[in-house]
Amino acid sequence: MIKNSLHKRKSDLANSTRQVDILSNGIFKNGDLPTFKDKISETGQFPLTAKKLEILQINLGYMCNQVCEHCHVDAGPDRKEIMTRETMQQCLEVIKNTEAHTLDLTGGAPEMNPDFRWFVEEASKVGIKNFIVRSNLTIIRANKKYYDLPEFFKKHQVHVISSMPHWTRGKTDKQRGDGVFDKSIKALQDLNAIGYGMPESNLKLDLVYNPSGAFMPSDQASMEKDFKKALKQDFDILFHNLFAITNLPISRFLDYLIASENYEDYMHALVEAYNPTAVPHVMCTNTLSISWNGYLYDCDFNQMLELPVNSKVKHISEYNENLLEGRNISISQHCYGCTAGAGSSCQGNIT
Repeated sequence: MIKNSLHKRKSDLANSTRQVDILSNGIFKNGDLPTFKDKISETGQFPLTAKKLEILQINLGYMCNQVCEHCHVDAGPDRKEIMTRETMQQCLEVIKNTEAHTLDLTGGAPEMNPDFRWFVEEASKVGIKNFIVRSNLTIIRANKKYYDLPEFFKKHQVHVISSMPHWTRGKTDKQRGDGVFDKSIKALQDLNAIGYGMPESNLKLDLVYNPSGAFMPSDQASMEKDFKKALKQDFDILFHNLFAITNLPISRFLDYLIASENYEDYMHALVEAYNPTAVPHVMCTNTLSISWNGYLYDCDFNQMLELPVNSKVKHISEYNENLLEGRNISISQHCYGCTAGAGSSCQGNIT
């Protein structure tokens, strides 16, 4: 499995330039699909601008113990991009001086950064109201050095948000790799055992679902009921919320769409499902994404496409909230994914 995944990684790298060209040159239009800029202009919502910063989302590195089929970060065990402690220090200075209420740590598997625990401990001292770690769950069972992660999360009151493609083994392993489902179930049981996910617990445990194919997620509330019923019945597992996220047409998922000849149909579906009421609530308006090397982006999707913020301030070491607030958001055709249907963000539906 790993050999095949690494071979695919080489293919992904070869396609990275092509993907940026597709987004930049409007090939997504297929002759009749409007650009996202034109679409939001129809309702007087262009330019899309940044509001007051509420969420700092920090990518601690692209290294991951999994190689998921549709990963928009293109993460895997062969990735060497890891945030240094120096960059973490620069992030801490910003955290101390901003009124953002949420710190959102992501990856890859953020826990694989060698300074992950140090950073969590230091950031916890600042008084952030909501401290999120996006865990793939299997890292908790990867090897002994990660077995105590649930206790570590509990100590620092970390809000754990975890990927869970489905409540069945077959669909989960197909998207994320052989054995992922069983390890994920064990990790969820470990988290439940110390209080995570319990109905009245302040130890928040949420799951994230994203579709395994070229289609948008079903109704989030209905899916949450199905997930809760199945996981409780089959494994006695509890969690708080399910977030349904639309796959955006970038990185491995774009490669999948093209290889499976679903690309045009998927783009048409996103445009046809465009919801103007979702536009004011897209995550890029109140979130700042910081890459592993400290550069600033409007969201982690833009980060993967190397579409930087429209500001003189490009790096966390130059951070200036006055210059960043009110900036025009960098947009392209992938933004249809965040405004289709009920809208999509890292916290699930937005309308």
